[in-house]
Amino acid sequence: MTQTSDNVTWLTQEAYDQLKAELEYLSGPARTEIAGKIAAAREEGDLRENGGYHAAKEEQGKQELRVRQLTQLLESAKVGEAPAATGVVAPGMVVTIAFDGDADDTLEFLLASREYASSDIETYSPQSPLGSGVNGKKIGEDAQYELPNGKKAMVRILEAKPYTG
Repeated sequence: MTQTSDNVTWLTQEAYDQLKAELEYLSGPARTEIAGKIAAAREEGDLRENGGYHAAKEEQGKQELRVRQLTQLLESAKVGEAPAATGVVAPGMVVTIAFDGDADDTLEFLLASREYASSDIETYSPQSPLGSGVNGKKIGEDAQYELPNGKKAMVRILEAKPYTG
């Protein structure tokens, strides 16, 4: 789980280890792999019309960007514990809200950095309008946040529990 505060990103030990392993793979074996793909494509001849070469170079660029992102994230990371189940919304928690007091129109999401996003559950950053609106609220409280069109929306906190993966 992650939570970002200014330039510090708080991570659980599990999240830190996962991101560190990804960085080590991308910095080592993955770099060797992509270099091999580029070399093989280069041997095919004219680079101007070589789709395999251009695809490999694009993949290399994306990979190097991810290496830089992970390096920067891990340099500013502080390892901490997952939030406690206190009923107060905090980063690292799965939050269930009801829109405009309608208990049937609900949304469940993980309040965390995008670095910890998964396909299992929608993730909202603590800095997003909804994330900052619900952060610090207790179960049963109403929270207000700003919509992209500038209008305000109201939600009620139905549940807040630590994310368990």
